[in-house]
Amino acid sequence: MTIAVLNSNPAPAILPGSGGMRGALSDVFWRKPKLLLLLMLLPPVLWLGIVYIGSLFALLLQSFFSIDEFSGLINREFTLKTYGDLLQAANLDIILRTVTMAALVTLASAVIAFPIAYYAARYARGRWKALFYLGIMLPLWSSYLVKIYAWKLILAKEGILTWLLAKLHLLWLVDGWLLLPIVGGNSLSVSSTGTFIVFVYVWLPFMILPVQAALERVPGNLVEASSDLGASPGQTFRNVLFPLALPGIVAGSIFTFSLTLGDYIIPQIIGTSRLFIGQAVYSQQGTAGNIPLAAAFTVVPIVIMGFYLWGAKRMGAFDAL
Repeated sequence: MTIAVLNSNPAPAILPGSGGMRGALSDVFWRKPKLLLLLMLLPPVLWLGIVYIGSLFALLLQSFFSIDEFSGLINREFTLKTYGDLLQAANLDIILRTVTMAALVTLASAVIAFPIAYYAARYARGRWKALFYLGIMLPLWSSYLVKIYAWKLILAKEGILTWLLAKLHLLWLVDGWLLLPIVGGNSLSVSSTGTFIVFVYVWLPFMILPVQAALERVPGNLVEASSDLGASPGQTFRNVLFPLALPGIVAGSIFTFSLTLGDYIIPQIIGTSRLFIGQAVYSQQGTAGNIPLAAAFTVVPIVIMGFYLWGAKRMGAFDAL
């Protein structure tokens, strides 16, 4: 009896359409899901193509112009003269200084980040892991300029670091270091060493998080197996941990290297009169009014990061992001 009642009112296999424009659009999107995907991606793709790619193309176009030395006006004829100016000794020195600083900041960040990330991945649990994430992310929530000016006060000759070193009777060590020609200066706040310290502090979280994510993917039994087979801690690090964590290190280096390469605020506030690429771009398009040379300077980090990202992709760095 129950079976007969259930069979007498079977549910329709296909529900009736809702009708109207809404129903028609729903039917079209159901039959052609790629059309829906295209409409969803179209606004961000147009924004990226017009605003970002378009601005980069305009920038690249400006770098092939030149500046008239007599009138100071831009000569809008295609030429490689601006790139020839970029190869002058003073400009090459700016490029070399910036790339060297970016490489040193990246290397130091990796060395500092690895033990922190290793502890968080292997030993931190529960509230300790939450505290780890809070400690890493908290500096990112504060103002960028506030952090830099705070470091300027810390590194100043009358700052707390000088006071602490004087109490520890180590001030002679800093004074000797500041006498060195390239890394030194009147104080740490106006030296290349101070610029390096602040760069490492500001970009360090961008290195710790990818390395920690890569180390969490390393199975614990691999480390235990290496120890059981008689490997020393150094051998385990070189042959097991480091190769498996290398994609995370390279992924973090993408951030630290590129951000250092293009930053001009930190060297402007904490550093010497020796320019970095970002400062050169700012001065050329502002004070000097040489927009083609500023555009050519901007192309340099784009080209460097293009090759860097290509190498990082081959090393599997994007899998650790």
